[in-house]
Amino acid sequence: MEAHASARNVKGSSQKVKLVIDLIRGRKVNEALSILKFTNKRATHPVEMILRSAIANATVKAEAANVIVDPDDLYVSECFVGKGDTKNRRRVRPAPMGRAYRERRHYSHITIHVSNEKKDGN
Repeated sequence: MEAHASARNVKGSSQKVKLVIDLIRGRKVNEALSILKFTNKRATHPVEMILRSAIANATVKAEAANVIVDPDDLYVSECFVGKGDTKNRRRVRPAPMGRAYRERRHYSHITIHVSNEKKDGN
């Protein structure tokens, strides 16, 4: 049984979210949740919410198919982060030679797949 959850336009750059995603890739769900709980990064909260949503999606999908899936047996089979929109704020930062830069807000798209069959590549 495989299920996924994704979130679009999560506040934070994709480079910083990838650091958190790399910690949980290929691990059991309980182990991944404990890693996220004790990791001191701002991106852990949205990643944890998406992981919990993927677990809930797997259980609902299993109930619809009359299959028994234990959430403790699920693995993070695949997870990736894409670059989202970059919005300019209406504020400026000083730049060299009397110029000014606009401040940017970086967003990212996060997708997590969970499965009860562990892949051999991880």
